[in-house]
Amino acid sequence: MSEIVLTDQNFDEEVEKAKKPVLVDFWTTWCGPCNILSPILEKLTKEYEDKIILAKVNLDQAPNVGQKFGVDRIPTVVLFRNNEPVNGFIGTRPEQVIREWLEKALGEEGSKEEKGGEKNLEKQEIDEIIKWYKDYAEKNGFRLNPDKAAVERLVKGLLANEKKYGARYCPCRRVTGKIEGDRAKICPCKWHKEEIKKDGHCYCGLFYKK
Repeated sequence: MSEIVLTDQNFDEEVEKAKKPVLVDFWTTWCGPCNILSPILEKLTKEYEDKIILAKVNLDQAPNVGQKFGVDRIPTVVLFRNNEPVNGFIGTRPEQVIREWLEKALGEEGSKEEKGGEKNLEKQEIDEIIKWYKDYAEKNGFRLNPDKAAVERLVKGLLANEKKYGARYCPCRRVTGKIEGDRAKICPCKWHKEEIKKDGHCYCGLFYKK
């Protein structure tokens, strides 16, 4: 499997000389979601080893690279083509979702218009999260809140908690900072199904009874 370690010193040189698109994984050793995502990326890179190179940036060891590309949440994955970032996503994703994203990204022509800036990555991330929650709701017999603006606000709250605390804790519940006690508050939280059954919707209003 083609895999390289990128640092502040070698990033530009290694990405520029690459003869295939480079899938860059921005991560740290202490990031739980990063450790979940890493083996998925390694598996997919092995499947697509004739098309991409996997590169990893430990942000604790390469802070300048993270600042250069506006990486403020991890894990962040960015696909570089011809030394330019052309697509990407933030956070963990199921293997099949990443495979579909990779297929689409590799099929697109790189251009400056496609450059994966921070705002574009955030918008794409929000859309993907909403789609995941919609699919989750349908599989479990309830539905996503039909108020799109409300759903987007909730998702932004989840991302804000992920940035602050390292996980997507429900924005309507108090986070203490104690991992074991807070784990049940990660969305979908421990109590959402019971609340939907009892009240017709979960506490934060993300999911509703059909």
